Amino acid sequence: MSVHVKYFASLREEIGRAEDSVSISGTATVEEIWHQTTGNLQRDSLVLVAVNQEYADFDHIVQDGDEVAFFPPVTGG
Repeated sequence: MSVHVKYFASLREEIGRAEDSVSISGTATVEEIWHQTTGNLQRDSLVLVAVNQEYADFDHIVQDGDEVAFFPPVTGG
């Protein structure tokens, strides 16, 4: 199974790249994708995730071909 992963804003800078392509055998959650792609980088509890451009939880199970996007909370004013 293949999953496309994107990192935005300060996460992209911290991780050092904008995206990854991940091959996974069996099932995996978003949390497992995070650990596999970031080398077990400690995840701030405020990090948000979207799967196929819809907000998701870190226990969401990804499917073949999914796009997983990680980004810091958005603020504005």
